[in-house]
Amino acid sequence: MHVANTGISTDHAPDSVIAHTFGPRAPRRTSTNRLIPKVNASGCVRSPDWIQQTLVTVDVTGLWRGEFRPAGSNGWATIELTLQQSGPKVNGEIKFSPFTLFNGPIEGTVSGDTFRFRAPRTGVSGELQVNGDEMTGQGATQYGPGTMIAHR
Repeated sequence: MHVANTGISTDHAPDSVIAHTFGPRAPRRTSTNRLIPKVNASGCVRSPDWIQQTLVTVDVTGLWRGEFRPAGSNGWATIELTLQQSGPKVNGEIKFSPFTLFNGPIEGTVSGDTFRFRAPRTGVSGELQVNGDEMTGQGATQYGPGTMIAHR
C-alpha cells in the first residue's frame, strides 16, 4: 500500500511502525497483504541465512598438499592445490600425480568455512571443509567421486 502524495510504501512495515509513523489516521491493511514471519521452535523469528552464505571465515591462500581417494578403490592420487583468495573468490591450480590429465586451473568460492571449486577444463570439482591448515571433504573427477584431504 502506498500512502498518497508521500512516496512511502507500507507493504513491508509492521502495523506498529505504520501506526507510530502516521498516527490514528494510519492506513489500514487487509489480511491479504500481511506478512507472517516464520517462527522456529524457540519462538524467535527466523531470518534467511544469507549472512552465513556470504560470510568468509577462512583464507585458503597458499600451497596445499594431500590426496584424493576414489570411492570403492584402495588406490589414491597425490594432489597439490595452489590457491589465491580474494574475498570469497578463489583461483588457482590443481595437480594430480600420477594422473596428470586432471591437472589444470580451478575456480572456486569460500562461504563460511567451506571451499567449493571446479576445474572448467577437466571437470574436477570439490567441496571441502577448512579447519585451520587442513581441508577435508568430497571431490570428483570424470571417473567418479572420492574423498579429498589436504594440508597447508
